[in-house]
Order: sequence, then structure tokens, then C-alpha cells
Amino acid sequence: MKIVAGVGENRSIVEASKNVDFEVLLTESEDELVDLLLNGSVDAAVRGSLNASKIMGRLRAKYPKLLRSSLLEFQGHRFLLAPVGIDEGDTVSQKVQIIEAGAEFLLGLGIKPEIAVLSGGRAQDKGRSQRIDDSIAEGELVTSITRNKYSVKHYFILIEDAIKNANFILAPDGITGNLIFRSLVLVGGIKSYGALTLGINEIFIDTSRSQNVEGYRRALKFSHYLAGLKRMH
Repeated sequence: MKIVAGVGENRSIVEASKNVDFEVLLTESEDELVDLLLNGSVDAAVRGSLNASKIMGRLRAKYPKLLRSSLLEFQGHRFLLAPVGIDEGDTVSQKVQIIEAGAEFLLGLGIKPEIAVLSGGRAQDKGRSQRIDDSIAEGELVTSITRNKYSVKHYFILIEDAIKNANFILAPDGITGNLIFRSLVLVGGIKSYGALTLGINEIFIDTSRSQNVEGYRRALKFSHYLAGLKRMH
């Protein structure tokens, strides 16, 4: 199998590509990376440190509803975190779409989804501001829409409880999700395997431009694992 990975200003992906036991093609062009992925020349693509906007723009031209969900590991517990794209998850319908796509991905791996919905305050914080009230109400609505199909619980703002019990955490919006990711991974140092792109036929793993060698290596191995599963099916 072949994986293509992008090389931008952070060249740690180059070192990471030397520490895996499969072929990695390196490119410094966003267009080349997307072309290789979409025309089937490679089995998966990893962003590396290339420009995310250019790559996502190309992919969204073909898949308008694609979304990203990071695979993280905290004290041996792996879970998905979404949305992590700052322009994703702004509406109730997008949040429901994220839950459905993430849950179906987990089910495809034989894992029962345990989904935690987060919002901007505790239940008793209603009335402190309109923004808090709106966030809590939206969390309740998303939970009520999806709980008949999946195991979904509204944890309000208590991410410390959600992270113990859930394998899929839904942030209030993409900006918040991105901040959670950066706090946990780039500051707190928990393991990241990259962000899985949902809603496309190909395998594309998004990664932070600030990731280190080991983080990029995990993303490359994750893309290779998913490509192997796809071939089996």
C-alpha cells in the first residue's frame, strides 16, 4: 500500500515517514496530494503540514458534507473528538450529521458508540447569559434527536466526566473543538492519531502543522491501518 504525506514548513513528517514499515510518498504540493488521493494512485493521504484550507477546499468541491474527527488517546483510552475544523459544527443539523458519521465509523470497527454531547455550562447555569442558554438548549436538542438511534448523553460542560465514559465527544462547535484538541494534544501532550475525514470515500487524515515526529508517525500508521481495512472490505 502507498500513503502520500504533505511536507510544509514543519518537516517532522519527513523523519516520521522514515520510521514506518510501508511506502510513504512525500509531496510539497497540496494539489498533488489531493490529485494522488482522488485518482486512486495512493491508498490514503496524510496532510502533514501543508495548507489545510487548500486541501479541504479541493476535497469539499467533491464532497460538500465532509467533516473531521480527531482520534485521541488519554491514559490508554481512545476516543473521537469532533468537530475540530473551525468552520464545522455550527448548526444542529451539522452536529447530528457529525454524530451519525462518527457513530457509523465506530460501528464499522465493531465498537459500540458511546457519545458525549458538550455544551457551554452546567444544567444549573441556565439564565446566566443568553449564549450559555442557547448552547445548553442546543446540546439538549442534539441529544434528543440522536438518542433513539445511539447511546448519547449530554454532559453539559463537564468534559472531565465525558472523557472517562465516552468514545466519541461532540464539542459545542468547531472553534471549541479545535481549542480542546490544542489544549489536550499540543499543550497537555496526550496522543493524537490525526483527524479522520468523514463523509468521503477516500482516506484522508488531517494533522496539525504543529505536530511532532511521533504524532505524524501515529497519523501515518492510522492511515495505513484504515487503508488495510478498506482493502479487506
